[in-house]
Amino acid sequence: MSSGLWLIGLGPGNLSYMSKMAIDVASSCSNRFLEGYTAILPPEQEDKLREIIGDWEKIMRPRVEQPDELLELARNDSVALLIVGDPMQATTHIDLEARCNELDINFNIVPGITATSLAVSLSGLQSYRFGRQVTIPYSYGSYLPTSPLEMIYKNYENNLHSLILFDLDPTGMGIENPRPMAPSNAISLLIKMEEKLAEKGENISCKVSDLEGILLTDISLDTQKIRSGKMSEICKLNDGRIHCLVIAAKMNQNETEAFERRKIV
Repeated sequence: MSSGLWLIGLGPGNLSYMSKMAIDVASSCSNRFLEGYTAILPPEQEDKLREIIGDWEKIMRPRVEQPDELLELARNDSVALLIVGDPMQATTHIDLEARCNELDINFNIVPGITATSLAVSLSGLQSYRFGRQVTIPYSYGSYLPTSPLEMIYKNYENNLHSLILFDLDPTGMGIENPRPMAPSNAISLLIKMEEKLAEKGENISCKVSDLEGILLTDISLDTQKIRSGKMSEICKLNDGRIHCLVIAAKMNQNETEAFERRKIV
């Protein structure tokens, strides 16, 4: 493999979804690093990754956002940065392309399937009816942004569904092993955002507890579950490891039928 930095998408978490090209390129690189803070592999999949491509080292936020070591290595050797999902979904990885361009270092991308694209398909809702994607962050001290709920309300008012990702890092530092947010935590944070907006006199489109949605758990894994209901029901579903959520706007007939098929039993 020629020298340079190779950003390689591993797919949504189950390495059975990893492309042949990704396997070939990763196994051919002299140096392999698994980026471990924007998204994570289950432990058993980490073991499988070694079997598929060979040894690798996990690196966290500081070594990716301050990539001098990676780039110096990539100047004269082949370096694979392994990323769960698709490499260019995070601004950190886009910055790596810019840095390589400035330093005249060969830069390559091997795309991967994302859990977000699978979530839209598996939800049963129509892809063209989704609005802006939202992330619910952990609350740090007394700081609680209301912008995630405001974006959800904006989508809802425009009759667009919202795909919502849950934060992985309660520290906000990206240096420790991630701890995925549970549905109960995410919905509790949305309710606190609602209360904060109400205190400011903001117009509330719909109470969070009354919103309908679809919880997608452990997408692509053997433990995958897809369940629909009101937020007051979904907040009780804390089994599984990694979750994302779709909050539905007004659904057409086909979407309503798909929603009913996924109803919590």
